[in-house]
Amino acid sequence: MAAHQEKKLAEERKHQNMQNDTKTSQGQWGRAWEVDWFSLASILFLLMFAPLIVYYFIMSCDQYQCSLTDPLLDLLTGKKHLSDIWNRTPMLTYKAAAIYSLWVTFQVFLYLSIPDFCHKFLPGYVGGVQEGAVTPAGVVNKYEINGLQAWIITHVLWFANAYCFHFFSPTIIFDNWIPLLWCANILGYAVSTFAMIKGYFFPTNAKDCKITGNFFYDYMMGIEFNPRIGKWFDFKLFFNGRPGIVAWTLINLSFAAKQQELYGEVTNSMILVNVLQAIYVLDFFWNEAWYLKTIDICHDHFGWYLGWGDCVWLPYLYTLQGLYLVYHPVQLRTDYAMGVLMLGLLGYYIFRMTNHQKDLFRRTNGNCRIWGKKPEYIECSYTSVDGTKYYSKLLTSGFWGWARHFNYTGDLMGSLAYCLACGFEHVLPYFYIIYMTILLTHRCIRDEHRCSSKYGKDWRCYTAVVPYRLLPGVF
Repeated sequence: MAAHQEKKLAEERKHQNMQNDTKTSQGQWGRAWEVDWFSLASILFLLMFAPLIVYYFIMSCDQYQCSLTDPLLDLLTGKKHLSDIWNRTPMLTYKAAAIYSLWVTFQVFLYLSIPDFCHKFLPGYVGGVQEGAVTPAGVVNKYEINGLQAWIITHVLWFANAYCFHFFSPTIIFDNWIPLLWCANILGYAVSTFAMIKGYFFPTNAKDCKITGNFFYDYMMGIEFNPRIGKWFDFKLFFNGRPGIVAWTLINLSFAAKQQELYGEVTNSMILVNVLQAIYVLDFFWNEAWYLKTIDICHDHFGWYLGWGDCVWLPYLYTLQGLYLVYHPVQLRTDYAMGVLMLGLLGYYIFRMTNHQKDLFRRTNGNCRIWGKKPEYIECSYTSVDGTKYYSKLLTSGFWGWARHFNYTGDLMGSLAYCLACGFEHVLPYFYIIYMTILLTHRCIRDEHRCSSKYGKDWRCYTAVVPYRLLPGVF
């Protein structure tokens, strides 16, 4: 009798421990269940000021030749009022609404209606139907990977129009830049609001939802982990990649065309920005299947942070260098231009090879060679919401032995190269490297907090082997 009771108590303790482990995993995997005051204050700040920051940067170029201080000085000295600046700002137009509606509709069509064919003739490219990572609820979603195909089709049509058909001017994006901003904001807020309503009333998977009860936090960070319409339209994959990133290179091309129209030439700085950022965009789409395993897809819920951010923040602030060079054309010395190019290419090499090493390690389950040697790693485990135990291996060889996020280091080097291409006359084009440094450092800390909660003592063993986050010997 006593033995039976002891066995029953042991089973209850085991069950309780599993529930606690599951609760811990569920609480830290993805966004939080509860909102502390600092998180709420940060979210309210972003909701209020992020749209104003975007407007301020674009307005400063349109009205103040990209000076970030002159608008403030005019307001502080009483030389101008807010109404004066606002009244000079181009408003939403039917033309811009038509352009933007056609653009988004076309990208939805390419995303849903044309199965990927690039993987059939491009060696090394992974496209078509691919599986994502396991969600906190233990679900594995399938995705139609066709971003590279959409990018190619879009750009072939763009160049065909520019050189053959002439249906519209290549400067059309720059010429409608601020009216298109209002369109992007409308879509960003609309999709974010829809995603929140959907998460409350008809989620794709209720087990992958998180509701704190705090409206602002839920709106900002999202409720659903993977909101979908139908079988294939995945909000995160579409809005992360299309329409913003496909547009990135088109926006830069439009800026280059405007520079040609205004000054009769395209400067080497504009060419550098176009080339370096196009490499980054093409890399994103070439490795779109790999992207399914990154933090955006694997951990972030879909809310205003991704919905509005992908529609507005990304296309408008990631392209500031090209916009700046329209107003301030910079012809760089050859040696300086080559230095910027080398920095950008080195940063890309580090970014890509670091990610390649991790991808190779995962695909082969460690049965590979990195830098000519058998890889070293830390074995670890974690528990999903349904109580299932999973096992992982954390790579400690190659670039991953130098720092825990050395891919971010390469990304920052490339970001700095974009900014250096613009010279040193104004601070505006350097916003990107400042923002990326804050973003990626925050990602490091956020990701490591999650991993620490997820892997426990295994994570502590890993950080003991690889002690630095971004810069070996520094941070």
